[in-house]
Amino acid sequence: MRELEVLLGMVLAAALLAALARRVGAPYPVFLALGGAVLAFVPGAPSFTVPPELALALFIAPVLLDAAYDASPRDLKDNWAPLTSLVVFAVGLTTAAVTVVVRALLPGVPLAAAVALGAIVAPPDAAAATAVLRPLRPPHRILTILEGESLLNDASALLIYRLAVGAAAANAFSMAVVAPTFLLSVAGSLVVGPALGWIVGRIIQRVQHVPTSIILQFVSTFGVWILADRAGLSGVLTMVCYALVLARTSPERTPARVRIPAYAVWETVVFVMNILAFIFIGLQVRPILESLDAAERRPYFVVAMAVFLTVILVRLAWHMSFNAVVRWRHGRHGFHPPRPMLQPTTGSGLVISWAGMRGILSLAAAMALPPAFPYRDLIVLTAFSVVVGTLVLQGLTLKPLLRVLQLEDDDPIGREVSAARARALNAALVSIEHDRSPVADATREAFTMRLAPGSLDGGAENRSAAAEIPRAAITAARQSVLAMRDNDEIGDDAFHQIEEDLDWLEMAVGRKP
Repeated sequence: MRELEVLLGMVLAAALLAALARRVGAPYPVFLALGGAVLAFVPGAPSFTVPPELALALFIAPVLLDAAYDASPRDLKDNWAPLTSLVVFAVGLTTAAVTVVVRALLPGVPLAAAVALGAIVAPPDAAAATAVLRPLRPPHRILTILEGESLLNDASALLIYRLAVGAAAANAFSMAVVAPTFLLSVAGSLVVGPALGWIVGRIIQRVQHVPTSIILQFVSTFGVWILADRAGLSGVLTMVCYALVLARTSPERTPARVRIPAYAVWETVVFVMNILAFIFIGLQVRPILESLDAAERRPYFVVAMAVFLTVILVRLAWHMSFNAVVRWRHGRHGFHPPRPMLQPTTGSGLVISWAGMRGILSLAAAMALPPAFPYRDLIVLTAFSVVVGTLVLQGLTLKPLLRVLQLEDDDPIGREVSAARARALNAALVSIEHDRSPVADATREAFTMRLAPGSLDGGAENRSAAAEIPRAAITAARQSVLAMRDNDEIGDDAFHQIEEDLDWLEMAVGRKP
């Protein structure tokens, strides 16, 4: 019972830290990282551990699904070049650079263990960056690149991580053996993920009981990850493909009365997962520090500091070089994006380069290492140091950097939202244009209040049979917006904003008898 009381106290303290962070305008992962660092030095703190085989599934599966569900395939495709640069080359270079640095400082570290550490600290987490940037309304292209990178680099980093862990277990690394397994894992994930998304989506859509539906969402999320792991596939790639298919198919079939509470629950769970990750990693670091003698402590801290500097410098050097090449190419051939967006500049390159904070993936991957993994204590301590260091240094300086650079675009999402509002309002009004009943008049007024420029929430609950009229109008509006998204007239950011408006209208009308 005492352990439960202590854990609840830690969760409450972390929630208060996050509230304090929001109050002072700092990203909440920064304060969680500082809280985890404090736990690492608190004497007598209880020892909570997560079984290594559960760490990735517990912390990464729900967070990854939440991020992938909100991703916009259209915007990711529009920015494929910088995303490929960051997801493939930046992750690979960071992993290689960290491997070289660790082996140079501690030659006794096996190659597989050094590669695993590199893969653990290579992928940034966009949660902190977007928490800083969104209130400042930065150019949409920057947010798209950071969020897309955070989603996709998890797959590339964890594939390297998985191969390194396997090589350490086998005491050997052979490309002849690894390559077929690697390709089969990727190909299988690209097939299994969408198939599971299609199947699960059609099962869950039949469940109208809200608590049951939400439980099934979580069970299926962990189930997909476990199935992928058991089948030797990439859990990350499978989950991303699974979530993308759900995001494309479920909006039309899920009623607002299920979607709205489900979104709230998912947001809460992702927040709690971040809290628990920092608590558990902080509690794992404490016994590591206690077990190190003076002779070991210094080289371990030197490695941690060197890796921290390496991940920052490699990202900065690589992306600014890529940014320079892109700007040279645009200067020579012109900038011709598929739709209006901010042209790459030195300033945008600096923001993206500096937004490389590490987060929950690095923590979970470190915790997931087997207890007997070579130099596990060094890897856990270094990963924690990199996460805390990047969150504090970059997380607290990113906002001043953006303000100094004064990057702006013409608010493409705002324009898409306005276009979607106008299209949805027109479709709704056309669907009831020949109906002159009082209910139809009230529906017109409610839709105009909600969807017209400067509109507010409209409508009160109406559970009578007459609610079929506004429901028909909502259906027409929703179909028109879905068609705009499917035709790439609007992206998912604009789509989800207008979807929320329609959801609240649907909630105001009441559930269908």
